Amino acid sequence: MAVKMIIFATCLSSALAQYVVPAYPAPTAAYHLSPSYHVSPDYQIAPVYQVAPAYQVAPAKAYVPMKSTNAPTPYNFVYSVNDPHTYDVKSQAESSDGNGNVKGFYSLLEADGSTRTVEYTADDYNGFNAVVKKEGGYASVAYKPAAAAPYKPY
Repeated sequence: MAVKMIIFATCLSSALAQYVVPAYPAPTAAYHLSPSYHVSPDYQIAPVYQVAPAYQVAPAKAYVPMKSTNAPTPYNFVYSVNDPHTYDVKSQAESSDGNGNVKGFYSLLEADGSTRTVEYTADDYNGFNAVVKKEGGYASVAYKPAAAAPYKPY
């Protein structure tokens, strides 16, 4: 271990021996004090400002509801998705007469294989009404508890 330390110290000293310390220039002779400044003897008097008039609040205007600039527009749309890779199967259709009466349906394939279909209507008088139907699906096996083994005394 001592040999390693001696070799390390030798390498370090030879590396430092090749380093030349730069010569820095000598500092400048003397620093001068900054000159002193005298304050001007003639002061100006601050101007006198007039007080601003009090802010007057405008009277509140009565609320007037804004009339709709869009005329009712009837519409119809239909879309459908059938992706066999992700089993995403759904569709929707909706129509409106432009006066707030909407009719439509949508259906989708549930995870259990059944199809959920929702038929709905909406208007200003009855609100939103929907009828949900569920059709098909995989047959589920009825649960049967395991029969207990008969008791046999030893």
